[in-house]
Amino acid sequence: MVTINIDGQELEAKEESTILEVASENGIYIPTLCYHENLAPYGACRLCCVEILKGGRSQIVASCLYPVEEGLEVKTSSPLVINNRKMIMELLLARCSQNEVIRKLASEMGVKQPPFKSEYLEDEDCILCGLCVRTCEEIVDRSAISLVNRGVNREVAPPFLEPSADCIGCGSCAYVCPTGAIKMDDKDGTREVYARNWKKEFKLKKCKVCGNYWAPEEQLEYIRKKLNLPADFFDVCPNCK
Repeated sequence: MVTINIDGQELEAKEESTILEVASENGIYIPTLCYHENLAPYGACRLCCVEILKGGRSQIVASCLYPVEEGLEVKTSSPLVINNRKMIMELLLARCSQNEVIRKLASEMGVKQPPFKSEYLEDEDCILCGLCVRTCEEIVDRSAISLVNRGVNREVAPPFLEPSADCIGCGSCAYVCPTGAIKMDDKDGTREVYARNWKKEFKLKKCKVCGNYWAPEEQLEYIRKKLNLPADFFDVCPNCK
């Protein structure tokens, strides 16, 4: 264990922890859009930036990536931090000018509009946080989508913008997306997982007992084979088992 200081509070922390983890565990709010506790830290959005004081010098770091160390002093809302977050928020607002999540967060930080002209589409919702890509790779173990292209053309997409055979329709990408850029709809025995530039449909499994559709057949078959389950294991939904 090490002792660190966050906003004047002396806190005990595990040596493997990051500043963001320690702050969250102690009820200290640090905004973030690209962090998830079940994924490896990525540092894409940089909203979680904080000021650290070390060796008489101050430095701005991403709290989701920076490991704690003995005697570390952290400021989460200093003027330097606030100015950096506002600049980052201006960039995000320029990219996703009509997204409700981004507009609300920008308003909370006192940002009403970016001080420059946006080069992005008005209906852009993706902030390139990478949560969907990392979830697909690290948790689902499929890699059906990835970050492609460069500059203003950078986007999340399946290979060649075509429905990927690796996608099993689990919807994990939609669940973790902080801005709703990826969506999922279940209707009439079919699931659609889609974003602005791609879409894939899946047939849902029908429970033999209650008759309700409850999960994509491709997802259930993937799980069944991975765990070596009987062929009829998913013929009945969890509610009827």
